[in-house]
Amino acid sequence: MSWHPQYRSSKFRHVYGKAASKEKCYDCVPITHSVHDNHFCAVNPHFIAVVTECAGGGAFLVIPIHQTGKLDPHYPRICGHKGNVLDIKWNPFNDFVIASCSEDATVKIWDIPKHLLTRNITSPKKELLGHARRVGLIEWHPTAENILFSSGYDYKIMIWNLDSREAVLSNPVKILDAHKDVILSMSFNTDGSLLATACRDRKIRLIDPRAGTVLREANYKSHRVNKVLFLGNMKKLLSTGTSRWNNRQIALWDQNDLSVPLLEEDLDGSSGLLFPFYDSDTHMLYVVGKGDGNIRYYEISPEKPYLNYLMEYRSHLPQKGIGMMPKRGLEVSACEIFRFYKLVPTKSLIEPISMIVPRRSESYQEDIYPLTTGAQPALTAQEWLNGINKGPLLVSLRPGSGAVNSLPQFLEPEPLLRTTDLTQQQGPAGRTPPGAMQKKSEIQDSRDQLKVEERFPKNKQMHLSNGFDIFECPPPKTENELLQVFYRQQEEIRRLRELVNQRDVQIKQLELELRNLHTDTGRY
Repeated sequence: MSWHPQYRSSKFRHVYGKAASKEKCYDCVPITHSVHDNHFCAVNPHFIAVVTECAGGGAFLVIPIHQTGKLDPHYPRICGHKGNVLDIKWNPFNDFVIASCSEDATVKIWDIPKHLLTRNITSPKKELLGHARRVGLIEWHPTAENILFSSGYDYKIMIWNLDSREAVLSNPVKILDAHKDVILSMSFNTDGSLLATACRDRKIRLIDPRAGTVLREANYKSHRVNKVLFLGNMKKLLSTGTSRWNNRQIALWDQNDLSVPLLEEDLDGSSGLLFPFYDSDTHMLYVVGKGDGNIRYYEISPEKPYLNYLMEYRSHLPQKGIGMMPKRGLEVSACEIFRFYKLVPTKSLIEPISMIVPRRSESYQEDIYPLTTGAQPALTAQEWLNGINKGPLLVSLRPGSGAVNSLPQFLEPEPLLRTTDLTQQQGPAGRTPPGAMQKKSEIQDSRDQLKVEERFPKNKQMHLSNGFDIFECPPPKTENELLQVFYRQQEEIRRLRELVNQRDVQIKQLELELRNLHTDTGRY
């Protein structure tokens, strides 16, 4: 018998979805009628972009995020493609650059002016020509600047370096030719060193994008995959698809073993696609159904049962596509932890939906807003192509705070001291003679000095656990620098508290096992 808590405590158990009022929606938007399985919407803190229906060629709208209400029917568009636009993605490090791909087999990069659009934009900043058939998916690299991935119906994934000064690029830096059918989904891990893909041949592949090699491959017949997603740093993948009986299904996979899923869960018998979204800050998974108005959300844990159902947001308005606001664009004063932009083509409406943690206080809630991915790249394009991996640069969402370079680096735990040399010097009654006490203190002092020398060598740079080095870096001089150090220390304290809580649970488990062992031996 082992100790387990009766209830699973979670600060996100009561998260609820709140739809925006009519005044804060985007009305009269001509949303595309394309049957392609994509989001058709991209959002950043400045703009919302949505693929529109138009005659002759493809176009999309870029609307300022605060320009809600009815849209002018003559509002300017981005209309340089000769075929329908299939996917759009904002540059994660530049809120005024967006990429689009189309049925005309091209990828185009657009500069969006900071002022209000007054006329149609027809000339892209860059044009990428390399695919032989239509391009269905594009993805920006999560940490390297100006690295773009595109996948087409020619079964190829192309990697583009946009640092080039040429306006038309026809030679990608790398072509991944490992698929035998159309690629349905692409997802990066946190530092962008691995790429997971879902293919129409029902296989999930884990690829090293720079080497172009397939590291692992899932060939599980009972789960027909449509979308795949990395779950942050948990070394797990989540896929959505259909089961053998055509039920909508989600599956959880171990990144290091794709032979059999860790978990399979059937949701319902609807036919629409499932779009997964993962928030690595709160460890929450959102599953959005295409063609219905439901958003299910779960909490992911590193141990069994892995997937913990929380709640479901229901609406009678079916969504065709969905957009997601980055964490740096959320309203922290309202305890908003996620925001969707739901495309409702039957009403020509874009409806924001906020996921909110109910709190009475209007002050900044530090426990639900850990350090999150910022808008600064961690690497240049050439550094990533040369083989360097680096996690995203983190920022605090507290108003007025600045960027943090990386995750706090923790020191290795100290090894336990051996007690045999001390117990040997004790007397028969367990008392230590005075001479031995002095000798023991000298030994302890020398050990402490040795630990300090081992941990902080003279010729090496020292890295403290809060990311601040008092010998190599000057003390903070401005209020902003002081706040950065303070937030790093607070984050370290929070992580250490979680570690202590885990150790407390392990101690209670061991105590109960010992007690049960004593009772079992007493019976015999």
